Order: sequence, then C-alpha cells, then structure tokens
Amino acid sequence: MVDRKCVGCGKIKPREELLKITKEYKSGKIVIEPNSKTFGRSAYFCYNKNCQELALKKNKLNRVLKTSEDLKGLLDGRKY
Repeated sequence: MVDRKCVGCGKIKPREELLKITKEYKSGKIVIEPNSKTFGRSAYFCYNKNCQELALKKNKLNRVLKTSEDLKGLLDGRKY
C-alpha cells in the first residue's frame, strides 16, 4: 500500500482513498482519474468538496501541477 498526501487538507492517506489529477508529460493535458496510470506530474486530494475547495483556494493545486490552467472549471463537473 502506497500513501499520498492530500493537497487540500494535508492528511496522508492510502492512494486508493484519494483522487489523482495528472498533468500529462508529453501533451500537458490535465487528466482527472482515480486509478490513472498516466505518466506526468500528479496531485492527490480526498473525495470531498471541502478538500477540493482548499486545494483550489490558494492555487495549491496549480502550484503542485505547475500549471496556470483553470482547474476549478475542470473539477466542477466531477461527482464525488
């Protein structure tokens, strides 16, 4: 079991309990998949709206993924 840190709340949890967001290495496209095997820079957060809001609030998610893309627009359509 591999543990990862939530970008929103900062808690360390098993990878299976977190949503993975990846910026693809070659294309720079943002991929949002819980079980993604996509290669690139990744960030994780808990499956709750509170952690999502915390991750977006101070651009934590953008800093981790090193992107200036509007991630709020991508995440708003997701169901948790």
